[in-house]
Amino acid sequence: MTVRVALVDDQQLVRAGFRMVIDSQPDLEVVLEAGDGEEAVRRLAVVAADVVLMDVRMPLMDGLEATARLTQSPGPGGAPAPRVVVLTTFDLDEYVLRAIRAGASGFLLKDAPPEDLLAAIRTVHSGDAVIAPSSTRRLLEHLVTALPEARHHPGLDDLTDREREVLVLMARGRSNTEIAADLVVAEATVKTHVGRVLAKLGARDRVQAVVTAYETGLVRPNA
Repeated sequence: MTVRVALVDDQQLVRAGFRMVIDSQPDLEVVLEAGDGEEAVRRLAVVAADVVLMDVRMPLMDGLEATARLTQSPGPGGAPAPRVVVLTTFDLDEYVLRAIRAGASGFLLKDAPPEDLLAAIRTVHSGDAVIAPSSTRRLLEHLVTALPEARHHPGLDDLTDREREVLVLMARGRSNTEIAADLVVAEATVKTHVGRVLAKLGARDRVQAVVTAYETGLVRPNA
């Protein structure tokens, strides 16, 4: 099955570079390009996409507003809403948490190598919402230094010791397979724990749960 990708960035050269990389893959296809959030929302109401690569700073409508609108409404013909990967740079830290809260499934550094870009698209499409764990962790640890003092999340109180352990490993960028190996349990058991963690935290996906782990101080940079 071909993964349909939409590119939303106000720089045509950036879109052209991404398109070249994505269209070189037999299982990926760019189905739409847009130069701002308003155009993206309008056109994606007609053209179905599985994954959207979304820039943050654009004219008319920024990537945060566009992300919120796209993820909160079904796609054309009642299709599932697309998953959004927000493109960011280290100097746009303040946008990252807002993007996740707006509905993004994760983020990718704009200067990431092509293999990270392709891996992010495929991973998000699979529903795992774990994007380039090393880059994700680096960015979160860089971001957390700018966060206010850790805030409490009532959902943490509801987690069992094992569920907390799983959440910490998720925040360390571990996949379900790796967590299963770490804890010496079946991968199906890990999936069950992950599902319960998301439910108790009210998190849409793993990335949002990981952000909560950092915001609450459950996980600290370089700890």
